[in-house]
Amino acid sequence: MKRVFFALILGLAGSMVNAQLTTAPDGGNKKAIVGERIGITDVLINYSRPGVKGREGKIWGLLVHAGFVDQGFGPSKSAPWRAGANENTTIEFSTDVRVEGKALAAGKYGLFVAYDPNESTIIFSKNATSWGSYFYHEKEDVLRVKVKPVAQDRAVEWLKYDFINQAENSATVTLMWEKIMIPFKVEVEYVPLQLESFRRELRTDKGFRWNAWNQAAAFALQNNTNLEEALIWSDKAVNEPFIGEKNFVTLSTRAQILAKLNRTAEADSAMKEALPLANMNQLHGYGRQLLAQKRNKEAFDVFKRNNDKYPNQFTTNMGMVRGYSAIANYKKGLEFAQKALPQAPDKQNKDNLEKMIATLKEGKDVN
Repeated sequence: MKRVFFALILGLAGSMVNAQLTTAPDGGNKKAIVGERIGITDVLINYSRPGVKGREGKIWGLLVHAGFVDQGFGPSKSAPWRAGANENTTIEFSTDVRVEGKALAAGKYGLFVAYDPNESTIIFSKNATSWGSYFYHEKEDVLRVKVKPVAQDRAVEWLKYDFINQAENSATVTLMWEKIMIPFKVEVEYVPLQLESFRRELRTDKGFRWNAWNQAAAFALQNNTNLEEALIWSDKAVNEPFIGEKNFVTLSTRAQILAKLNRTAEADSAMKEALPLANMNQLHGYGRQLLAQKRNKEAFDVFKRNNDKYPNQFTTNMGMVRGYSAIANYKKGLEFAQKALPQAPDKQNKDNLEKMIATLKEGKDVN
């Protein structure tokens, strides 16, 4: 009986090791996850945040050792900094990327830093599961890039990662602690990745809707790429059995692609078919688009068509302001501006219109 009781106690003790309550990490280092989507690429950083804790001036080059050192524990005799606290800092990319111009495949990596005040080395390692950098080995390096640390005016108490300088196909990842920032730029092949994503998604249930095919076609048109493929997508949005629909959106997208392909007669025919199907806002938007292309007479015709169809609306009066101004008939433009003024839906629109009125009175184009 005693042996049974003793065995039971041992079993309970073993299970208790795995049943501890959740507490703050040892040393008060805060755990954090930060991520950003660049284009359609997800970037995720998982790390622990050490604090300065009164050690100003003793972080960089001291607590964060310079270069590679023997930390006195583990097999690594030449280890970089773990780029955080506790277990590996990790960074994960959902697609292939470029870091500081160098290729890095999709995946999850241990992130390390060999600090130098003039030129630090950012290391992406296949080892993303160890504790700290005690088990680091350079043979597991996938990529190293060199970057320059940047001095900061304001101190950061708790180490943090952030994303700055976001663009459609890039962002700069920053490690900030105390008064130093270590940045590295991540870039993605956004347009090819997006097109490939469209090709996959259009083979799913999403491909049973005209707007999905039109969205893909419009993206290629906007980026002036894969126009022949875009025309196929556009044709499905317009004509595919059971899902295609002839409306202003699908026909105008098709017309613009045909125009880009120098198939002018077909483009004109598609646009002629599209215009009667447009609502007020669609016609106004198309007129603005023509103005941006410096096709002023065509823009005026569209604004007039809209005004004839939807007279005495704020939107159509504003279209006539822009249309007449585009063909240098500032007097008529001023008449419509004064009609639109009491229709302005809010202060911002009213203020903008008052500026346009002043411009027209000076005999200048408001566009």
